[in-house]
Amino acid sequence: MIRFRSFPLLSVSLSILVLVSVLGTAPAHAQQRGEEIQTADYDVQTLTYPELRDFEVPDPERMKLDNGMTVFLLEDRELPKVNAVARIGTGSVFEPAEKRGLASITGSVMRTGGTASMSPDSVNKVLESVGATVETSIGETSGSAYMSALSENIDTVLPVFADVIRDPAFAEEKVQQQKSQRRSIISRRNDNAQQIAFRELDKLVYGEESPYARTPEYYTIDRIGRQDLVDFHEKYFEPSNVYLSVWGDFDADAMKERIRDQFADWPAAEDFESPTPPEPTTNREYSVNVAQKSDVTQSTIMMGHPGTLTRDDPDYAPVTVMNEVLSGGFSGRLFQSVRKEQGLAYSVFGNYSAGYNRPGRFFAGVFTKSGTTVEATEAVLEEVKGMRENPPSEEELSLAKDSYLNSFVFNFDTKKR
Repeated sequence: MIRFRSFPLLSVSLSILVLVSVLGTAPAHAQQRGEEIQTADYDVQTLTYPELRDFEVPDPERMKLDNGMTVFLLEDRELPKVNAVARIGTGSVFEPAEKRGLASITGSVMRTGGTASMSPDSVNKVLESVGATVETSIGETSGSAYMSALSENIDTVLPVFADVIRDPAFAEEKVQQQKSQRRSIISRRNDNAQQIAFRELDKLVYGEESPYARTPEYYTIDRIGRQDLVDFHEKYFEPSNVYLSVWGDFDADAMKERIRDQFADWPAAEDFESPTPPEPTTNREYSVNVAQKSDVTQSTIMMGHPGTLTRDDPDYAPVTVMNEVLSGGFSGRLFQSVRKEQGLAYSVFGNYSAGYNRPGRFFAGVFTKSGTTVEATEAVLEEVKGMRENPPSEEELSLAKDSYLNSFVFNFDTKKR
C-alpha cells in the first residue's frame, strides 16, 4: 500500500544535465587513415515531392441480426486472412467493489477456460492446428474478443470464436490459475514508480472508492469464485450489447450467412438495456501529495483533475488542437520549455482527454531528477497556466493542425481500427 504525506512545495537549487549528440562525425577508422569524407551540399527548400494519393475512409457494410446484434463487414483482398473483433458493453466499472478484479479475470478465462462444447486443451489444439488466434479481454468500460485466421480456415475458426463469446465454460482450474496470476501482479505493482504515480493519481482525482480508481486487492481476488464469472458473463454478454466487425478476404454475402449460422440463434434477453458507465466524481479539492519510494533516484510527478468533455462535445476539436500545442511531441510547449530550454526532464507530457460515453480528464506529468522535483513541477504548471494566459500563436496553431491532420490517415493504416 502506498502511503501519502502532504506538505507545501519547497524551493531547491537548479541542476541541469545536458546531453550533447554530435552528428556527422567521421568514423574513427576513416580519420585514422586520413581519408576525406565526401559530403554533398543542397538546399532543402528546393526539394520537391510527388502529390499524395487520394485517401478514402473505408465504408463497411452494416447489418443487424434479429436478436439485436450489430455486424460490420469490410472486404479486403490484400491478404488471404479473415479477422474479427467483437466489442461488448461491459467493463470493470460494473463489477462489485468487494470483488474488484472480476471483470478482468472473466475476460481472460473466457478464452483459457474452454467452452460448453470444447475443453481448454481442445480449443488450443484446434486453433494451433490451423495457425489461428482467438483472444478475449475485458477492460475498464468495454470487453473485446478477437479472431484471426487464414480465409481457407474460417469455417473451422469462426465456430470456435462464436462459442468462446457465447458459451464459455470457465473451467475451475483456469479460474484458480488466473486468480494466482492476479495475486502475483498485485505483489509487484509497487516496483515501478510510473505505475504507482498513474494509479494513485486516479485515486486522488476521482476518490479511492470510485470505479475509475479502484484497484484489485488480495482479499477481493480471494472472494471471486467461478460462479461470479458465469453470472458476470450472463449479465452483460447479450446479442444487443455486442458489435461485431469482420474484415478480410471473403465474400460479404457468404460471410453474412456464416455469421447468421453462428450468432442468429443466440437468444436475446427480455428488457435488456445496455449499461451506461457511471459518471466520474468531480468534487475533488486541490492538494499536494507525496508517495516516497526509497529505491529510486528520480521523481515521477503527475497532476490532473476530472474533465467535462466527451467526443460529441463541440469543444472536442479545439481541445484536440490545444493538446498538440501543449504536448505535441518535440514542438509542444512542454517539451520546448521544460525539457529543451530548462533541461528539467527526460520526459514531459500532458493531455485533456474525452471519452466516448463519459467525460475524460486532464493530466500532465514530468519525470525528473530528485533534486529538480519542485522546479520541474512548477515549470509544467507554468506552461499549463500559459495555455490560458498566452494563447497559441498563428504559427503554433498552424503547426498543431498540420501535425494532427498529417497523422490522421494512420487511424486507417490497418482495417482493425
